[in-house]
Amino acid sequence: MKAMDQKTYLSITGPIFAIVALLHLTRIFYGWSVQVGYFNVPAWISWIGLIAAGFLAFSAFKLMRGR
Repeated sequence: MKAMDQKTYLSITGPIFAIVALLHLTRIFYGWSVQVGYFNVPAWISWIGLIAAGFLAFSAFKLMRGR
């Protein structure tokens, strides 16, 4: 089995992290509630998710451009 090169990895993960960041932003904007089992996930966790996923997407796109 052939290993995945860095360019392919970045071209896959960049858009995925961008979509995750947009979903967190949408949840914040519309005030959607999220429940995992019996635990109601607070909205501030989406702020952390937005920042983390946004940073990872930005980094992936920046690294792709540099190649």
